[in-house]
Amino acid sequence: MTLQIIMLLVGFVLLIKSADWLVDGASALARKHNVSDLAIGLTIVAFGTSAPEMVVNVFAAMQSHHDIVFGNIIGSNNFNLFMILGIAGLITPLVVQRSTVWKEIPFSLLAVVILFFMTSTWFGTSNLTLTRFEGIILLLFFAAFLYYVFKQLKSDPDELKIAAKPMSNGKIWLFIVIGLAGLVGGGRLVVTNAVEMATALGISQKIIGLTIVAMGTSLPELATSIVAALKKNNDIAVGNIIGSNIFNIFLILGLSSVISPVEFNRSFDTDMIFLVAGTILLFVTMFTGKKRKLDRWEAALLLTIYITYSALLIVKEL
Repeated sequence: MTLQIIMLLVGFVLLIKSADWLVDGASALARKHNVSDLAIGLTIVAFGTSAPEMVVNVFAAMQSHHDIVFGNIIGSNNFNLFMILGIAGLITPLVVQRSTVWKEIPFSLLAVVILFFMTSTWFGTSNLTLTRFEGIILLLFFAAFLYYVFKQLKSDPDELKIAAKPMSNGKIWLFIVIGLAGLVGGGRLVVTNAVEMATALGISQKIIGLTIVAMGTSLPELATSIVAALKKNNDIAVGNIIGSNIFNIFLILGLSSVISPVEFNRSFDTDMIFLVAGTILLFVTMFTGKKRKLDRWEAALLLTIYITYSALLIVKEL
């Protein structure tokens, strides 16, 4: 059991550090070929922050660990929304742009509602498998979101500046190769040891996916939002979370189901309703009042709700 815990931690470290190496190398390569900050940000950097969830889900889908696939995505989104925004909001009240309230947050709500529709019998379907066709639909929505982000940033090109360190060609390719290899190795370690831990502890893969795996793969978002909050970069602190939640459902879950249809466990219904309610709560808190702001007491409420939710998950499993 101790070995599985150690190897799981090694897997998370590999995932996060390898994503950094890949982003550094690919960004430097793109800069050498005069690729714009906008293109780098929308592709390389966005992929890098989503790489841990993506790689874990690809391996889980290939090995038919379907509860890990859904648990990682739903758990990561709930962790992002309640825990990370809660911590960032305690550091500083989060005031955001009008577009975040009226476009990005509703888009993230749309993502989870579409997923709920695809996997629920409440809407007259008996299909509890996310099919390849539905995966393609999710990817098309992701493409629409990317187009929206592109249009937003094109109207304000100074909004996105990517810091890419100058590198020699040899160092660039070394970072890219090591980054890719580390992602593959880290992803395999996380999935394999998470499943072994669940078996050894006698708990479901669903709980492991919703908690340990989801929290581990969300560490890049946690670090990004905390640093942004400390620097008073509120739009980055919030946008990082909302964007990640959209990426997770439309891109990562879409890609996972295209690789292999993913069976949906009805016990996730409650967790998805929790995610919908949390997204609506965020919209309401940002919408009400004179400023589009998440106050500290509201951030504390998000944290309290998440801690209570996690405790109930564990107690119910035991």
